[in-house]
Amino acid sequence: MDILNKVKDYREEERRLKWEGTFAEYLEIVKERPEVAQTAHSRIYQMIKRAGVTENENGKSYNFFSKEIFGLQEAIQRLVEEYFHPAAKRLDVRKRILLLMGPVSGGKSTIVTMLKRGLEQFTKTDEGAVYAIKGCPMHEDPLHLIPHHLREDFYKEYGIRIEGSLSPLNTMRLEQDYGGRIEDVMVERIFFSEDKRTGIGTFSPSDPKSQDIADLTGSIDFSTIAEYGSESDPRAYRFDGELNKANRGMMEFQEMLKSDEKFLWHLLSLTQEGNFKAGRFALISADEVIIAHTNEAEYRSFISNQKNEALHSRIIVMPIPYNLRVSEEERIYNKMIHESDMAHVHIAPHALRVAAIFTILTRLKESKKNGIDLVKKMRLYDGETVEGFNQSDVDELKKEFPDEGMSGIDPRYVINRISSTIIQKDVPSINALDVLRSLKDGLDQHASISDDDKEKYMNYIAVARREYDEIAKKEVQKAFVYSYEESAKTLMDNYLDNVEAFCNKNKLTDPLTGEEMHPDEKLMRSIEEQIGISENAKKAFREEILIRISAYARKGKRFDYNSHDRLREAIQKKLFADLKDVVKITTSTKTPDEQQLKKINEVVARLIDEYGYNSTSANELLRYVGSLLNR
Repeated sequence: MDILNKVKDYREEERRLKWEGTFAEYLEIVKERPEVAQTAHSRIYQMIKRAGVTENENGKSYNFFSKEIFGLQEAIQRLVEEYFHPAAKRLDVRKRILLLMGPVSGGKSTIVTMLKRGLEQFTKTDEGAVYAIKGCPMHEDPLHLIPHHLREDFYKEYGIRIEGSLSPLNTMRLEQDYGGRIEDVMVERIFFSEDKRTGIGTFSPSDPKSQDIADLTGSIDFSTIAEYGSESDPRAYRFDGELNKANRGMMEFQEMLKSDEKFLWHLLSLTQEGNFKAGRFALISADEVIIAHTNEAEYRSFISNQKNEALHSRIIVMPIPYNLRVSEEERIYNKMIHESDMAHVHIAPHALRVAAIFTILTRLKESKKNGIDLVKKMRLYDGETVEGFNQSDVDELKKEFPDEGMSGIDPRYVINRISSTIIQKDVPSINALDVLRSLKDGLDQHASISDDDKEKYMNYIAVARREYDEIAKKEVQKAFVYSYEESAKTLMDNYLDNVEAFCNKNKLTDPLTGEEMHPDEKLMRSIEEQIGISENAKKAFREEILIRISAYARKGKRFDYNSHDRLREAIQKKLFADLKDVVKITTSTKTPDEQQLKKINEVVARLIDEYGYNSTSANELLRYVGSLLNR
C-alpha cells in the first residue's frame, strides 16, 4: 500500500502545480518571475547550475552529473562552460547543434538521458516553470502573442527579449476564437515529459527510403481536408513531428550523421534562424536545444564529405572521451553492477580495481616525457603522489595527446566479462584473479581488437596482475598486524622521538633504566630506507618532518600518523617487512599447528570484519599470498 500512497501523493502534487489563466494574468507572473520566459538553453543551464558546483583539484565538478557520470569532470566542465553557459546568454553558440562525440559506452547517451530526466523534474519547480498557449500542440511561448512592433516597448518594461513569431495555428485561433484580443488568450503551465512528448523529443533515423520528413516536422491530416477545404489551413495539419513536440525544451537526434541529407537541411534553418519549414505555411518558430551523438569514425567520414560543408559550421563538437582515472572507473563498474541482477554476488575487494587498472592502461598513450611509464602516468592521473612529479607534470601530460581516451577497452566489455565469470563459476563470490582470467579469455572473442592491440592488452593484464600482487600482500600483512594502527602509532612515535633528538643534537632517556642514549640511527634508517631515502638525504628528510611538526603545533593541531604521506608509507612498509616471515610461514603451511591455525582464523575474521571480504574470498586471498611469498 505504501507505493500506492506515493503514487497518490505524486498525483496530488501534479494537480497542485497546474495553473491556467489568461495572457493578462500570465504577464503578472512574468513581471514577478522573469525566469519563466527564459530560452530552452537558459533553462538547461539554470537546471545544471541549481544542482550546485563543487571545486576540487581537477577544477569544477557539476553536481547535476556527479551521481551518474564518473571521471569525465573536464569534459562536463567544457560542455557546461563552453556551450550551455554562453548559449544561455543568447550568444551565437546557441545557434549550433551540440554534437557529443566519443567512443562507445563512454557516457554520451547517459549525459543526454540525464538532461532529459532533469528537465522533466525541473519544470515542476518554480525556477523551471514553463507556460504555453493552452491547447497548442507545440506548447508555444505565450509571449509570441505580443506583436512585433510592440516588442521593443515590452523589453523596456519587462527586460525580456522576445524571439520568434506566432505559429500559423495560433494566429488563426487568435482571430477566430479570441477576436484578436491577446489579453484573453488562455495560457497553461506545462510539464516536460518524453513519454507524453511534451518539450522533449527523440529522433532516430531508419531506412532512408521509408522514413518520412513528417517524422521531424509533422504532416497533413488528410481526413480533415474535406472539413477545412485546404492543405494550407493549419487546422488540417498535425504538428506532431519531433521538432514540433520538442519546442521549448530539447530534442535528441540519435545517429544524426547517419541521417539522409533532407533531414539535416531542416536543422540549418532551425539552428541559425530559430525556425523550420513545414507544410504550406510560413516558417514556424521553435526554441529548442538539439543534441546529437556519434563516434569519431562517423564524424571523420561526415566532415570529409564536401556536401556536408554547410552543416559543419552549424555544429559544435564536444569530445566525450573515456574516463582515465582508475578510482572513477571502479565507480562506473560498481554502478553498472548495482543496476544489474548481479548485485547479490560478492565481489572481493580490489577485483574491480584490478579490472579498472587494465582498462585505463588500454586507454592511455605512451608519453615521450622522460621517466614516465604508463603505470606512473595512470597513478598521476588518479591523483596519487609519484616521486619526482607534481601537478604541472599532470597538466603537461594531458596536453600531450588531446585525443587521449578516445580509444581503448569500454566499460561494458569489463562488465560482460565479470558477468561471464559469475555464470561460469556459478558461485556467489569472485575475486581479482577470476576477473583478470576472464578479461584475458575475452580478448580472443573481441572481434574489433587487432592482433597488435591484443598483444599490448595481454601485457596490460600482466601489469594489472603485478599491481594486484602488491595490493594482496599489503592487505594480508596489514591484517596480520594486531591492532595495526596502534602498532604503527607506536613505531612512528618512537621514530619521531629519535628524529627530534637527532636534529636538536640531544640524547634520549631510556624509559626503563633512565640512562641517556644516542638517537637510534639503525631504527631511523630502517624506516627511511623503505621509501628510498639515501644516506645523504636523511638529514634533510628528518628536518622536513620536524618543520611539519612545528607547523602543526603553531596551528594548534596534533601531528599524527596521517599527517605526512611519505612517512606513513615508510612506517607501513617497515611493519610489513618485519612481519613478512610470519605471514609467509602461516599462510603457506599445509598442516598448520594450533597456534598458526588460531592466527589464520584471526586474520580471516579481520579480513571479513574490517576489509570487506567474505569467508571464501578471504581464504582464497590467504592461499594466494602464501604462494606469492614462497616464490
